[in-house]
Amino acid sequence: MKAIQEQLEIIKSGTVQALPEQDLIKKLSSGKKLKIKLGMDPTAPDLHLGHAVVLGKMRQFQDLGHEVIFLIGDFTALIGDPTGKSKTRPPLTEEEISSNAQTYYEQVCKILDPSKTTVRRNSEWLSPLTFSDIVKLAAKTTLARLIEREDFQKRLAESTAIGFHELFYPIIQGYDSVVLQADVELGGTDQTFNLLMGRFLQEQYGQEPQIIITMPILEGLDGVQKMSKSLGNYVGLWEEASNAFGKLMSVSDELMWKYYLLLGGKTDREIEDMRHQVSIETLHPMIAKKDLAQLIVSRFWSPAEGQAARQQFESLFQKGDYTQATPADVLSSLAQPCWIVDLLKAVKAVESSSDAKRLIESGAVSIDGVVVAEFKATITSTSGMILKAGKHKIYKLS
Repeated sequence: MKAIQEQLEIIKSGTVQALPEQDLIKKLSSGKKLKIKLGMDPTAPDLHLGHAVVLGKMRQFQDLGHEVIFLIGDFTALIGDPTGKSKTRPPLTEEEISSNAQTYYEQVCKILDPSKTTVRRNSEWLSPLTFSDIVKLAAKTTLARLIEREDFQKRLAESTAIGFHELFYPIIQGYDSVVLQADVELGGTDQTFNLLMGRFLQEQYGQEPQIIITMPILEGLDGVQKMSKSLGNYVGLWEEASNAFGKLMSVSDELMWKYYLLLGGKTDREIEDMRHQVSIETLHPMIAKKDLAQLIVSRFWSPAEGQAARQQFESLFQKGDYTQATPADVLSSLAQPCWIVDLLKAVKAVESSSDAKRLIESGAVSIDGVVVAEFKATITSTSGMILKAGKHKIYKLS
């Protein structure tokens, strides 16, 4: 393993806090392989680069030789994490959870080394608990402690209902740490309360309490709100590498540095050096951004896809070479003429009619250079036609 100080610098890079840091140093100094826990509830089928922030930190622990435990919260997903929620989540079915869990694992393996990753599901130990077991677990904490969390305080102040089952969520997440005997647990800053509950319950069960490491929340492509599929400001881990590269090129010059830190694996010192190069004009911001996009795609897709995506972007958007447009073999499956929205869906430029409407109304859709201004427009598609959908999606129809 690397020297303690070198490990500490890598671990702390890009984090909000490591609490308590002295205990982390102590654990690292012991020389033992630490158990690093990250739990995710499969409440939706898709992961994006916002999730990759904490997964990337897990990979760093993995590369440092520690034991990584990826916990799929298939039992806790039945409850629904109340973090950041202004009302009780609608419950998912067991079938939905099972399907989502499978896609989670496939996408997580793009970041973690599957051969060195222990995958667990918390239904393994939570489903067999008896009601007596639950009562004993609940007795470890108090209602006063549970309603300290900001989400519950806000809902109480607004006289908004809190489901009794939601009070169990942080207790159960904390109990996961007891069962796994975690040394370190990772999560976003919005998970701080739940992570601290893990420390507390481990102490109640006579274990050495885990270190909590919190990661910042990643702003989406708009640079304003948290990355979210529902807000359309995301880069999905399931997307084509070329689409991901194009989306990353829309990140602002200032936000680019945060992406370098949280997604590119660069240290604060390396980023300061690059920022200095930009300030003295020895590094152009456009080059820095292309380097960033290639770095992220190489890291979370593959180096070959990162290189290919850069070459395609430069050919399409800087040289106007449409021979490099993404091929879309869709004409045989579409009626002619076809609704523009059906065409956009067929090439997978959008997922819904509302996404298509937003693109069309913003003037971001064109056929062979002619803007499509009407949402209800019909198009007679022909082979070789060039379809643009947004800033960085260009398709050649066939």
